[in-house]
Amino acid sequence: MPLTIFGQPQDGVIQSAFVVKDINAAMQEWSAKLRVGPWFLLPRFTGVDALYRGQPSTAAVSIAMSFAGHMWVELIQPLDNEPSVYREIIDRRGYGFHHFGVGTANFDRDVERYQASGAALGFFARVPSGGRVAYMDTSATLPGMTELIELGASFDSIFSRMYRASIGWDGSDPTRSFM
Repeated sequence: MPLTIFGQPQDGVIQSAFVVKDINAAMQEWSAKLRVGPWFLLPRFTGVDALYRGQPSTAAVSIAMSFAGHMWVELIQPLDNEPSVYREIIDRRGYGFHHFGVGTANFDRDVERYQASGAALGFFARVPSGGRVAYMDTSATLPGMTELIELGASFDSIFSRMYRASIGWDGSDPTRSFM
């Protein structure tokens, strides 16, 4: 089975994501208590061609990404009260775990496969790596949603830079630009 540039199986769980109230405080806590860092911050993200439950979405979030070993960790702070997959989970059970990210080299097939198994498409967007993401609502059978993350385009170059920065990180320069 092929691996991502950071050592996770390409068609398996490559990310764990959490919704947070304050992204700056969360990055500090994760760094201080869990030694996760440095964080790569995307201060405002809405996605391109974003759809929430099939309708155009303008919901904005701040996203921070880092690595804990080979696992990609994502922190997400909603920046508004627009309907979103993030607000759904916060309203249902509060802040904390939100979704698993699963890599896919065959995005369209995997979205169809999840839908055929009963998981609704909660959110779709094109992302800065040049790929697409689809949040499949698997919260009825798993502890959260499952984000299908399209591999390819600039995925390897972006995430290898973040992964390399986390190896042996000494705590310096804890917040960096995503791009």
